[in-house]
Amino acid sequence: MAATGSSVLTAEIIGRTENDAPTIVLSAGLGGAGAFWQPQFAALTDMFRVVLYDHRGTGRNPAALPEGYSIGDMADEVIAMLKSLGIERSHFMGHALGGLVGLELALRAPQLLDRLVLVNAWAAPNPHSKRCFDVRRDLLRHVGVEAYVRAQPIFLYPPAWLVEHDARVAEEVAHGVKHFQGADNIERRIAALLRFDVAVRLGEIGHRTLVLATKDDTLVPWTCSQQLATGLPHAELVVMPEGGHGVTVTDPEAFNRIVVDFLASSA
Repeated sequence: MAATGSSVLTAEIIGRTENDAPTIVLSAGLGGAGAFWQPQFAALTDMFRVVLYDHRGTGRNPAALPEGYSIGDMADEVIAMLKSLGIERSHFMGHALGGLVGLELALRAPQLLDRLVLVNAWAAPNPHSKRCFDVRRDLLRHVGVEAYVRAQPIFLYPPAWLVEHDARVAEEVAHGVKHFQGADNIERRIAALLRFDVAVRLGEIGHRTLVLATKDDTLVPWTCSQQLATGLPHAELVVMPEGGHGVTVTDPEAFNRIVVDFLASSA
């Protein structure tokens, strides 16, 4: 594991408080903020003890990420966090990069996981997403932080939704600029997700898994989720017709219903 400091990730637990309550860990994407999942809080907190955390190098877990930082490092940090919280088993839901953390966690510590929810994630690199991330890195390197953050909604949300929620998007951009995690950290997190490839190991993951994609995702082709579900032995694929990469924000009611139904099912 790359050296990122010995401190355990700071986490917040919301929802049910009983130690024996079913638990779910929520892992955000490239931005890394646990607050990303706010549209899911109301739907999950009645049923679950919900563990929120900011990824290393972001928010409440500031750090300068080292060269070579990897998805494996991120998974190891979650393992240490769960141990510190005394959580022996939980569901795990990850969005995009967070989904990669979930896959790696399932391979490294399968005993810690019950069910997996992978949202607009992937098992191996694809040329379209690489092109998108390369453009985003170029913006950061050659134009600056504000341009990088201003471009982010284009990759996250469908055009019609962006028009209808222009004021909200402007607030998100302002917040993103003010709380930017740092160019070096973003570059190393992007490098980590571009190196990630577990396609040949999917058959080792025996957890029941919901693979959820959106047909109009600009950043990650929905076919990546299709390939992911095909490779996982116990996966259910749901492809929503619209909602974009950030469907958790653009259509939370439909998204939450699908996730809760999957987690509550006895099958």
